[in-house]
Amino acid sequence: MKIYNFDKDTGREITNFDSKQSVFSRIIQHNESLHIGCMFIGPEGIVGSHPATINQLFLVVQGEGWVKGKEGIQYQIESGKAAYWEPGEVHESGSEQGMTVIVIEGEDLQPLMSEVKLTVKNTL
Repeated sequence: MKIYNFDKDTGREITNFDSKQSVFSRIIQHNESLHIGCMFIGPEGIVGSHPATINQLFLVVQGEGWVKGKEGIQYQIESGKAAYWEPGEVHESGSEQGMTVIVIEGEDLQPLMSEVKLTVKNTL
């Protein structure tokens, strides 16, 4: 057995797309067609608006925040929920208190989870 570390200290800060307070730790890559990583979005953190290069699944494992997709509307997201973006879809995410997210990117991703009703984030 081997033990690996993918915590915030092993990641790199995300600065592209006017992002702030966000770190990404790589977990696995398979044949250029599958990538898995852990994203730490800190308090008042944001991963700025950018197009998905491939199907992307954004699984919140701790905390809460918001996500945007092609509609440009902020939706609430929390631990146990996931967002899915298709190639070319412009998306953004952020959190007021912080959240930890597993990100899976791959050509043939097909979410098997139950889809839930979206809750618009109150921006007032």
